[in-house]
Amino acid sequence: MNLNNASKDQLRQWEQQLSAEYDAIVAKKLSLDLTRGKPSSEQLSLSDGLDGILKGNYKSLDGTDTRNYGGLDGLAEARELGAHIFGVKPAEVLAQGNSSLTLMFQCLITAVEFGFTSTESAWSKAERMKFLCPVPGYDRHFTLCEQLNIDMIPVAMTANGPDMDQVEALVQADSSIKGMWCVPKYSNPTGVIYSDEVVERIAKLGKIAGNGFRVFWDNAYAVHDLAAALPLANIMEFCRAHSTEDSVLQFASTSKITHAGAGVAFVAMSEANLKGFRKFLNAQSIGPDKVNQLRHMRLLPTIDALNAHMQKHARILQPRFDAVLKALDDAFTGTDLGTWEKPAGGYFVAFDTRPHCAKDVVRLAAEAGVKLTPAGATFPYGKDPQDCNIRIAPSVPSVQEVVGAMEVFVTCVKLVAVRQQLA
Repeated sequence: MNLNNASKDQLRQWEQQLSAEYDAIVAKKLSLDLTRGKPSSEQLSLSDGLDGILKGNYKSLDGTDTRNYGGLDGLAEARELGAHIFGVKPAEVLAQGNSSLTLMFQCLITAVEFGFTSTESAWSKAERMKFLCPVPGYDRHFTLCEQLNIDMIPVAMTANGPDMDQVEALVQADSSIKGMWCVPKYSNPTGVIYSDEVVERIAKLGKIAGNGFRVFWDNAYAVHDLAAALPLANIMEFCRAHSTEDSVLQFASTSKITHAGAGVAFVAMSEANLKGFRKFLNAQSIGPDKVNQLRHMRLLPTIDALNAHMQKHARILQPRFDAVLKALDDAFTGTDLGTWEKPAGGYFVAFDTRPHCAKDVVRLAAEAGVKLTPAGATFPYGKDPQDCNIRIAPSVPSVQEVVGAMEVFVTCVKLVAVRQQLA
């Protein structure tokens, strides 16, 4: 189906056929949800061994009684695991509560109000605060910026990561740009892995950026491979090589590894940044939940144990991703109806419709019983200028439900595109 080469008669014929198919789908009264990248119940059950795992032994490896106050940095063994995930020194890692998003918000507040390395570096001292946002991107990142009145500047994503020519030009020209969001491995929602060249260029931004600039490196899917583990360049190694260690803050968590609402979050940063951030944390907490950290370390005591655990996740997720990609391949390969990436991990598949079709596709899908992430959510302020990007999250439904949802999705994409072409 190539709309640009189709006659009006052919388009009308397709519209009648697709409308009939859509009406038949609506009659099924489906109720399917592909909106959020949550683990399925089957995945969550992989970590049910957390319950009772301590067997009354609350002592960490160094003898700490995890039931008590203290230990602002988190357990040593938890920090060790975080260091393996990031590829940094354990002394550069803090292990905290269940949410890396909370850590990102805390780091933003530190940067805005207090500065990491000095009060002069506080972003609030500048007339404006701006953040670079690769798009399509993660809606929760954009929400954090809106909450703190940080202006967002979209930058284009490529198959290798953010368009670094655009990023470097913006950063060099505008000192009010204080940071940049990055999901470097299996980027949300495109599934792109940043290339080595892109990672090194991001590491070098600290040389040309204004005072207090920080890259927020949200490595949420660091170990979330579907098949073979694919590498991501170590940004901190590049930072050390270019003397920009203070310019990058790294985040990760076990939220899609163990129990999503009861995990452990990690942040890694330079010694200078840690000094400022600890001061902020110390004002609000006497220490994180070390009992939960100990539970996790008993379940996942080594990086090898973690990797083996993630292979179990992959065996559950792979058929769901296969169902999405097969539906897209079968329906749209060789057509002019849309484009998409084929991620090898993470939690999402991003699909770009023809321009100015995404909102109508999402609306029609909802009326047919399939909920999708709102069109525009993957752009700052919910405004996709081309109205084309749709994020598909296939992890929660069963494989058969994903197949059914994709039948609806494909029909809606075709129907909206044909109707647009006829208009």
